[in-house]
Amino acid sequence: MSTPDHSAELVRGLVRDELRGRRPYGAPQHDVPVRLNTNENAHPVPAPVAAAVAKAVTAELAGLNRYPDRDAWALRADLAGYLGHGLDAGQVWPGNGSNEVQQHLLQAFGGPGRHAMGFAPSYSMHPLLAAATGTGWVAGTRGHDQDPFALTPDGAAAAVRAHRPQVVFLCSPNNPTGTALDLDVVEAVLAAAPGLVVVDEAYAEFARPGTPSALSLMADHPRLVVTRTMSKAFGFAGGRVGYLAAATEVVAALQLVRLPYHLSSITQAAARAALAHTDELLRAVEDIKAQRDRIVRELRRRGVRTADSDANFVLFAVGGDQQAVWRGLLARGVLVRDVGLDGWLRVTAGTQRETGAFLDALAQVMEERT
Repeated sequence: MSTPDHSAELVRGLVRDELRGRRPYGAPQHDVPVRLNTNENAHPVPAPVAAAVAKAVTAELAGLNRYPDRDAWALRADLAGYLGHGLDAGQVWPGNGSNEVQQHLLQAFGGPGRHAMGFAPSYSMHPLLAAATGTGWVAGTRGHDQDPFALTPDGAAAAVRAHRPQVVFLCSPNNPTGTALDLDVVEAVLAAAPGLVVVDEAYAEFARPGTPSALSLMADHPRLVVTRTMSKAFGFAGGRVGYLAAATEVVAALQLVRLPYHLSSITQAAARAALAHTDELLRAVEDIKAQRDRIVRELRRRGVRTADSDANFVLFAVGGDQQAVWRGLLARGVLVRDVGLDGWLRVTAGTQRETGAFLDALAQVMEERT
């Protein structure tokens, strides 16, 4: 009989080569008073909305012996209505968070012998999803002399032409930097790419006034996909609902790879109830944007460099060892995110109280370092 250590080694040897040595995605979890590290919406679901969701879920309970609508048509129609831009239910596909619908895209359009591409620093789940689906990953880069995180139309298009990936990921607003892309970047990549161009708009509802969505390009670009989520602006992270908009032919391909009945009847009912109260849920967005702008304004007043943000978070420079600053903030009960960029940290815009606690704690940490 094998010893436990020997058995573990045998199992590790069976794991696919490209997965060995990797760590699961996840942010550090600490029980502290102020948690601003995972870009959650700090505002709880309003009581009337929670009651409506509870009523909708309760109505489904007696029918849990039956499978849900495997194509989630009613939810897709509601999501299309929310997105607008002339979209219909056949052009929308939901899943258990936007990561799942992005995984569906790579299962259908990526895979062994194919490649996906992104532009770092960007959302770290995209290369992990590529690895999980056996898709190769090409890491493009950002930046020029004026802005280390900028992505230009010419630079992005040249990189895409050089590598010819089957799937290109663009984040707008970008995570972790927070800045939305100009649509000329998206159009340049669409012109250069041989395959799908996926614009991850998880934080689109937080964008500054006048920032356009890539949805406005969809009618003229059948290879364009826009992914969204209810986790952020809707404050529905625990509900696990993400979705995408794409050409009907793209959506049809995704149905070939999704698991049967992948979206439970409870999830569908909860999401539809939330969407019926969109205006009430999205009221918190303006409060969050105000706290985001407060962070940017106050840090710049102190001489701290920040990236422009169209999201519900701010990337800020600490002038040295970001891990030391991260630990200093944690010691003061404030948890932010070290995204692996030397000299930078990311903070979620929370409530007025949480934002104040972060600003006070950072001032103390930075004063100790001078």
